[in-house]
Amino acid sequence: MKKPHTQTFTDWKAPLIVVFSLLFLPIQNLRSAEELKPKDSHSVAAPVIAKLLRQYHYNHQKIDDAVSSETLDLYIESLDRSRLYFLASDISEFEKFRYTLDDIVFSGDLEPVFQIFNTWKTRAEQRIELATDRLDKEFDFTLDEDFTLDRSEAEWATTTSELDELWRKKLKNEALGLKLADQEWSKIKEKLKKRYATRLKNIKQYNSEDVFQLFINSLSETFDPHTSYFSPVSSENFNIDMSLSLQGIGAQLTTEDEYTKVVRIITGGPADKSKLILANDKIVGVAQGKHGQMIDVIGWRLDDVVQKIRGKKGSTVRLEIIPAESPAGNPPKEIILVRDKVVIEERAAKSDTVEFDHEGRSYILGVITIPSFYIDLEAQRKGDRNYKSTTRDVRRLIKELHGAGVDGIVIDLRNNGGGSLQESIELTGLFIKEGPVVQQKDLRGSKRIEYDPDPEIVYNGSLSVIVNRYSASASEIFAAAIQDYGRGLVLGSQTFGKGTVQNLLSLNRFMRFEDEKIGQLKITVAKFYRITGGSTQHRGVIPDINFPSIYNEFNYLGEDKQDHALPWDEISPAMFQSDDRVSMYLSALSLNSKKRLAKSTEFQYLVENIDRYKKEKEKNTISLNETTRKTYREERETAKLKRVNERRAAKGIKPLKKGEKITKEDRAPDTLLDESQLILADLIALSDPDHATKIAKTGEKLRQLKGARSETVNRNKN
Repeated sequence: MKKPHTQTFTDWKAPLIVVFSLLFLPIQNLRSAEELKPKDSHSVAAPVIAKLLRQYHYNHQKIDDAVSSETLDLYIESLDRSRLYFLASDISEFEKFRYTLDDIVFSGDLEPVFQIFNTWKTRAEQRIELATDRLDKEFDFTLDEDFTLDRSEAEWATTTSELDELWRKKLKNEALGLKLADQEWSKIKEKLKKRYATRLKNIKQYNSEDVFQLFINSLSETFDPHTSYFSPVSSENFNIDMSLSLQGIGAQLTTEDEYTKVVRIITGGPADKSKLILANDKIVGVAQGKHGQMIDVIGWRLDDVVQKIRGKKGSTVRLEIIPAESPAGNPPKEIILVRDKVVIEERAAKSDTVEFDHEGRSYILGVITIPSFYIDLEAQRKGDRNYKSTTRDVRRLIKELHGAGVDGIVIDLRNNGGGSLQESIELTGLFIKEGPVVQQKDLRGSKRIEYDPDPEIVYNGSLSVIVNRYSASASEIFAAAIQDYGRGLVLGSQTFGKGTVQNLLSLNRFMRFEDEKIGQLKITVAKFYRITGGSTQHRGVIPDINFPSIYNEFNYLGEDKQDHALPWDEISPAMFQSDDRVSMYLSALSLNSKKRLAKSTEFQYLVENIDRYKKEKEKNTISLNETTRKTYREERETAKLKRVNERRAAKGIKPLKKGEKITKEDRAPDTLLDESQLILADLIALSDPDHATKIAKTGEKLRQLKGARSETVNRNKN
């Protein structure tokens, strides 16, 4: 077999294969008029893909009866995650395939795979027709009953009557959401009928390639979450840095049940600049311009939603979104974005300075925010001496901050999902003299150590690094190296835990079909390891001082939350010289931080938000009583306004009245960044007794910097 042409991915945000999970009610003994069948190319491609997975995947997993069983469960889940469609009898019927899908893949006889899908397709088409008919009668919103939000682990319904009741509540919940947004029943009925008509249209548009992709991705997911198959259409739209991103607003999307969900916000894009839409928010409506009609996109195919949001630079798009932290049942909110291109300059590292008093001393700190690990390879290849890269930009920023006499530097890697491996290595080299930065082990067991390429230390002062659950891949490599060398503090919450490397294989190199493309396979081929020997895979990086985070409560966020993620393991450590400046102070630093946060009002707000989210997640139900829902929403709005007015009172600003618009100035401060700065100040005080004398000498330099930098932030902290 030929050695495949490959491309390497180290970014956890590398393209996601979209799994459509349109959930509809089952109707027995009905057959769709247009059943889908496998193409000849699928029968050839399936065994080739199976062999490539077995040969090139990092763990060389066998495709046997155990894998067959897992694949069946994943395939059924991709079709009916909320168990609102298949009956228990359908699942029993599919049991005959539980231990034969491995044989099916190698033989290329995919008829059983399509049989399962066609059953779903038939049930879905018929259920939508019944659901549409049910909307002719208005619901009674005075009844005290609940709707279950997540049914992914519920029992399968045993009768169609049981499913009828589940769907009645599903439709009623959707209708109540619209009613609470002050819509009349006639408008509600019209909107929901259009929504389900669109779903029916989408189902009828499924083709054989869609089914093949769904099934192969169910198989590949048993290897690990980052191994996946791209159909020919998906391959054509493929982009390493931001596949499936919305050209125009800068956001990467996927589908979850019938919703379009934001996977990540691309730094420097319109969405990022607006701060109005965040990762895990759901997009439920799209409108063009300032006055265009809002189109409901619940249940739409992802590519259709993308087409609605794409547009010319400078044009306006309005979105209806359901924020990730919004209580279940809350009506969506509308936001306005102006489309633009995301350019590398907008994603570049940026710096700021803060000046404050703490424990009787004055401090000047630099804060460097690094949104991603980037490099302009094209400019570099052309010989441009001023090409952009993370390391080059941070080197320049450090020299500026050093010239201002800063006492320490905070590196903010929150929400940095990775990027260039080489940049993370070279960036580490700015803070250490020499030595290894990261280790790799490939599928053959061969190990390689990546070293700091430059013996120069650009910054040798006090240092801290802030991370969160969205810090991944290259970010984890940098944070882990700083921690392992003891070069600085790592603060925040556990990182994502993506410690694997993917290659892209073009299937057309392994098989040929006249005038037909086959697609591509993204496959995990290596793992990263810290210089101490432990992998960043699965565990990520555990900070020296942990901060609570609502992200840690999301069931799907983080490698350790994935059922088929590769496990944590370790190899022999690399030889390196520790520069421990942290461990002897950790106990005192942690204690001081806990005391401060216990007195912080904003921190208590954060803890309350996390507790509320946990309780709502555990409850997993929502009332279908209009009065109860209204009361709950009003209580939340009252609590939100109370917090805003407490902040305004602390600033001496007039409080807002009910109904008045909350402004950007009323947003919560970045409490964790503030606390990170105070922890670094504590470290400076403990490790540098002569700090107060140095401050007097650098005051003039700071004033000069402030005169040249309009973005300087001054804060007084006590």
